[in-house]
Amino acid sequence: MGTVTADEKVNEIVGRIERLPLTAYQIKARLIVGIATFFDAFDIVTMSFALPSLIGAWHLKPQQIGLLLSASFIGQLIGAIFFGRLAERIGRLRTTVLTILVFSVLSFCCAAAWNYLALLTFRLVQGIGLGGEVPVAASYINEIARAKGRGKFVLLYELVFPIGLMLGSLVGFWVVPMFGWRWLFVIGGVPALAALYLRISLPESPRWLASKGHIDRAEQAMTRIEDGVRKVLGRAELPEVKITAVATAGGQTTRFSELFGGIYLRRTLFIWFVWFALNLSNHGIGGWLPSLYRTVFKLSVSDSLAIGLLNTFAGLLGSIAVALLIDRIGRRRWLAMSATIGGCLFAVVWLTGASRVVYVATFASVANFFFFSNTLALYLYTPELYPTRMRTLGLGMSSAMMRVASMSAPFITGMVVARGALPSAFLLYGGAAVAGGIVVALFGIETKGRVLEEISP
Repeated sequence: MGTVTADEKVNEIVGRIERLPLTAYQIKARLIVGIATFFDAFDIVTMSFALPSLIGAWHLKPQQIGLLLSASFIGQLIGAIFFGRLAERIGRLRTTVLTILVFSVLSFCCAAAWNYLALLTFRLVQGIGLGGEVPVAASYINEIARAKGRGKFVLLYELVFPIGLMLGSLVGFWVVPMFGWRWLFVIGGVPALAALYLRISLPESPRWLASKGHIDRAEQAMTRIEDGVRKVLGRAELPEVKITAVATAGGQTTRFSELFGGIYLRRTLFIWFVWFALNLSNHGIGGWLPSLYRTVFKLSVSDSLAIGLLNTFAGLLGSIAVALLIDRIGRRRWLAMSATIGGCLFAVVWLTGASRVVYVATFASVANFFFFSNTLALYLYTPELYPTRMRTLGLGMSSAMMRVASMSAPFITGMVVARGALPSAFLLYGGAAVAGGIVVALFGIETKGRVLEEISP
């Protein structure tokens, strides 16, 4: 028998992942990683529901509200870049634990904030952990999933994010009027308890280990996963390994410049624009809505929070829809279609002059059905466009474009609201969404049902 080369061993690892049937073991891994992502989402929505109280207590101006909403996204920009790169060096799970600890500790600091400047600072630092956790966790889930049904498998994990938003909104609606805004941040600090369990209960990504030349460790991690699947199935035999992928040799280093080389130059420029355009629309109005109902339409705090729940609920429904349908419709078609529809709905609000709360609440919520499904779809689609050696770097840098949009949009909206030109904001964000949809239709590639190593050599 000849000596097995590094390339052959890497491809064997890929083949062993691809042969595994979906069992409760993979679902367990999805749930464990999802604990942190759930609280990430919970933390994002806390500020939107804390603001109606803070506006009166601290006498905040529209520009200050916009900056406070943007602060976390500025930190997320830093975290997405830093932790995306770190995960390529030390692994997916170690990096995930670090990000959880950062945003959890800072959540307690936010609860103790004594004035506007303190809360602004804590939110910025907290965002660093938040920005790192989501793309690294999404890469891990992508790497343990086989090609068949990967979209549904990954997006059912991603559903914990909109569920976190929804439950965070419900908790905010109940907690803020009764106990005050600080308790939202106390509750958001809970995931620190899950960090250590996360590290010891799951194996590192075999794909990542093999791509870094750690063949023995990749073998151990793969064996651990296979043993878990065998235990669930109640039998020792697994389907035959079929080597179909052509993975890169182990030991390759991650080079930032590779994002802009060969086939990845076009992919990087394309996906960066799409992340920016679609999330400019998603975050330009969404986080502002409870405050808009309070300041522009003069509703009570409780009514503002109650109507704000409608937007979050619509996002949850859209997320469920994309999880169930994306393997049928395809990544490219879904993104192009939903971005265009959502943008057109914002245009309708502009045409009505955003003069009545019923129009704003209805059309903005239906648009959020499409916009939020796009964010989840991008967390599935982007890791598929890059190879394992730079998957978290590629997703981290792409999601950084989301952070740029997310930290810019609320501040832009604040300036627009201060000038009494709210309809213009809907026109701006609707146009950005339509532009993103057109770019996806023209330059996107379809990845459904394809092995990761086949898509991105």
